[in-house]
This record gives sequence, C-alpha cells and structure tokens, in this order.
Amino acid sequence: MTLIEFILLLAIAGICGSIAQAMVGFSRGGCLLSIITGFIGALIGSWIAKRFELPDFFVLSIGGKNFPVIWSIIGAVIFTSILSALSGRKN
Repeated sequence: MTLIEFILLLAIAGICGSIAQAMVGFSRGGCLLSIITGFIGALIGSWIAKRFELPDFFVLSIGGKNFPVIWSIIGAVIFTSILSALSGRKN
C-alpha cells in the first residue's frame, strides 16, 4: 500500500465517521476522531454483516484493502451512539 492509498483510505474513513457523527448529532475531537470512528465503524459494521450474513452494499477497494462504506457508516453510528450515551451530554 502506497502513501497515497493510505491517505485516501484515511479520508474515506474520516468521511464515513463524519457522516455517522452528524446522523447521531454528537461530535467531538475533530478530524482525527472522525477517522478513528470510521475505522471502528467499519469493524463493527463488517462484524454485524458477517454475523447476520448480510451482503456488502458499497465496498471500495484501495490498495488491495476493501473498505465497506455503508457498513462503516452503520457501525460508526452504533459506536457514536454508545459514546454519546456514555458521555452524558451532547454537543
């Protein structure tokens, strides 16, 4: 994986994390937290999809790595909702 592919993967994860945070209405930490949220969302969403044998709707392949965009957003919404509930206040 080249540096450009890695940066592109980070950008896509950040966009997915930002969309999820906007859907939940909870935003903290800026761009870095959005990227982390996008990656954690991809893990959670992929796990849910495999657990219930659901298909991948929109997968981007970057540098040989597949990134499930829709499942990343769904997983990030779940993760952000949990963070929002644990923190006790919304931004």
